[in-house]
Amino acid sequence: MLIRRLEEITDGENDVRGDGWRARRHFVRADGLGFSMSETTVEAGREMQLWYKHHQEACFVIAGSAEITERDTGVVHRIGPGDAYAPGHDRHTVRVLEPLRLVCVFNPALTGQETHDADGSYLTSRSLPGDPS
Repeated sequence: MLIRRLEEITDGENDVRGDGWRARRHFVRADGLGFSMSETTVEAGREMQLWYKHHQEACFVIAGSAEITERDTGVVHRIGPGDAYAPGHDRHTVRVLEPLRLVCVFNPALTGQETHDADGSYLTSRSLPGDPS
């Protein structure tokens, strides 16, 4: 049984921060689950251009609100507490209206240290051998 407490992760190697976001990664690739799970927070007013071309992502909104725009179609979705979304491999923009708190699951599992590169995907240079990304 794997149990991770938030205080064990906070300020450790699996507490990853970027420009206005923070991901505390509870489960990562090394745990052998086949997926990773993080608590992610994003500051209000942030706009993030994302494209998880190497991963599938599913998110559940705990608190806050945002608009997600599908960049290929221009369709805008408003999300808030209790909503879940999975963008597939679509390029999308997240515009945070109120401080956002999410539970995010990735497949393949993240190693724990990924940050976004210029196109909004995760850098693959930190992947483990055998990673399809």
